[in-house]
Amino acid sequence: MTEIVLSGADYKGIHSDIIAILESSRRAAARSVNAVITATYWEVGRRVVEFEQGGENRAAYGQALLVRLSGDLTKRFGRGFGVDNLELMRLFYLTYPPSAISESLIRKSNERSAGPNSELMIREFDLEQLATVFPLSWTHYVHLMRRTRSTDERTFYETEALRGGWSVRQLDRQISSQFHTRAMLSKNKRTMVEKGNKAQPSDFVTPEEAIKDPYVLEFLDLKDEYSESQLEDALVHRLEDFLLELGGDFTFVGRQRRLRIGESWFRVDLLFFHRRLRCLVIIDLKLTELNHADVGQMHMYCNYAREHWTLPGENPPVGLILCARTNAAVARYALEGLPNKVLAAEYHTVLPDEKLLAEELAKARHEWEARRVNELANLKAGN
Repeated sequence: MTEIVLSGADYKGIHSDIIAILESSRRAAARSVNAVITATYWEVGRRVVEFEQGGENRAAYGQALLVRLSGDLTKRFGRGFGVDNLELMRLFYLTYPPSAISESLIRKSNERSAGPNSELMIREFDLEQLATVFPLSWTHYVHLMRRTRSTDERTFYETEALRGGWSVRQLDRQISSQFHTRAMLSKNKRTMVEKGNKAQPSDFVTPEEAIKDPYVLEFLDLKDEYSESQLEDALVHRLEDFLLELGGDFTFVGRQRRLRIGESWFRVDLLFFHRRLRCLVIIDLKLTELNHADVGQMHMYCNYAREHWTLPGENPPVGLILCARTNAAVARYALEGLPNKVLAAEYHTVLPDEKLLAEELAKARHEWEARRVNELANLKAGN
């Protein structure tokens, strides 16, 4: 019998395909198991809360209940059922009440409404159905409960973590960098103060909304003195973290992209593509304060990119000057009225001060409210 020898290339192809399928199925199985575990913890929390609400006497020894449960469950099931964890399961149930859970489940099962008896309704679903409501891992939810201060903030991070596929480490980093407050501040400054409160389609985004200000680059661990090339090298070296800070719609295209204008050669520092804007985003790094020459240079880059780098169906490129300091007056007179969209934003290499950010957000909201009052007054005066 003649021995059949497979070619190396053929075997490598099927071997790689099978490995990819098995790894994908294992990841899917792990996600499914994690979701069921999270749903189980919610059910444990529900039973603890319902027991406590059974009467004043029961509520009085709630802590004793957790201690006794912890001992018995640990003996039977092993680690994971300490008093602190049981307290987290109790908090998990209180944070995600049956009314919200049942509404989500009913939407998934194509029913019309939750109705008044949401707690009774939720008992009709098994653990696998309940697991569909909790797509993140249990550790994600623990961090969301422990580290956020309001329902809006928690919902924001939960939504962004799911949309961006954040790991627990990435979620922690975003919370530590006050991403929610910075995003709201940036949005308030631009959409509230400058444009008012005009409704837009849910998927509509402008360059001003896509570009944050400031950007926090504390992950670079740069020394007190560094060059533009060292800043660029650090950003590329920590590209995953930089993309997380930029936002989920950015994709990296390249660095030091060359362009020839006349007899001169130029290079753009970093080149990205923004999926929702459907355009190239050119980033120029500056260690100093924004000046008019920076704007003129970026305007030239955008003109060239629009003519030579933009593909059919794409929008004109956007230029982002990422500088150590912006100058409001220079930004106003240098950036406004340009045929290209050129924006400037600051970068910080240390985590922002939480108190200052909160004060800035309150100030922006006050400006927006004052603007709305003036608009209403003007409308009444016109009538």
